[in-house]
Amino acid sequence: MTEETAGEETFISHLVELRDRLIKATYGIALACIVLLLWPGPARIYDFLAAPMLAALPAGSKMIATGVVSPFLVPMKITLLIAFIVALPWVFYQVWAFVAPGLYAHEKRLVLPLVISSSVLFIAGVAFCYFFVFGRVFHFIGNFSPNSIAVMPDIENYLDFVMSMCLAFGATFEVPVVVVILVRMGIVSVEKLRSIRPYAIVGAFVIAAVVTPPDAVSQLALAIPMCLLFELGLIMAPIFVRVSQAPEEHA
Repeated sequence: MTEETAGEETFISHLVELRDRLIKATYGIALACIVLLLWPGPARIYDFLAAPMLAALPAGSKMIATGVVSPFLVPMKITLLIAFIVALPWVFYQVWAFVAPGLYAHEKRLVLPLVISSSVLFIAGVAFCYFFVFGRVFHFIGNFSPNSIAVMPDIENYLDFVMSMCLAFGATFEVPVVVVILVRMGIVSVEKLRSIRPYAIVGAFVIAAVVTPPDAVSQLALAIPMCLLFELGLIMAPIFVRVSQAPEEHA
């Protein structure tokens, strides 16, 4: 067997392994979706997600559906999104299982904690957005609504808003993981990151202004946690680097 043939077989085996991991990740999301469809059901899931919006509306108000199939499709989409979030640890585990065989023992000590922390931080970002941000944003916006306007949000527009906000908060809560990876890979040092702290703070507010509605409440609610998580990353990065060092690096 030539070296070129061996390389092709290795590449194909990696593709097969990647396909298997993607299928297993999909199965996990599908299983979570089936469970959520059976209990509590798409309707209750959407009612739970819509609670912060309804709490900010006048008593007795409801959302509207302008599409014929919207009352069916929107709760189903929400259920699929929640299923993805619930299955996120399983999805990240499949990613770890795919890359683990190519890692040294000291590198594996870094990857598994990162997989766990990534899952926890993403879910924490989504929970923070729902329990803390939504209620304050909707009340803030409602206070500026003129009395001549009847606020009746469309469920599809609300779905788009919720999905974009949840994904934005979930992704930005990964800041500590990004910092740790950058430092461990040697792309940037902790000292360098500390020296650019003012620029990182400005960047956090710029990102918050772009991905959130144009109100101060939601922008501050995203920018301030990003700054704090950046500081957390600076604290954790040296610890992860020390734990994941190769034996010869200690010499």
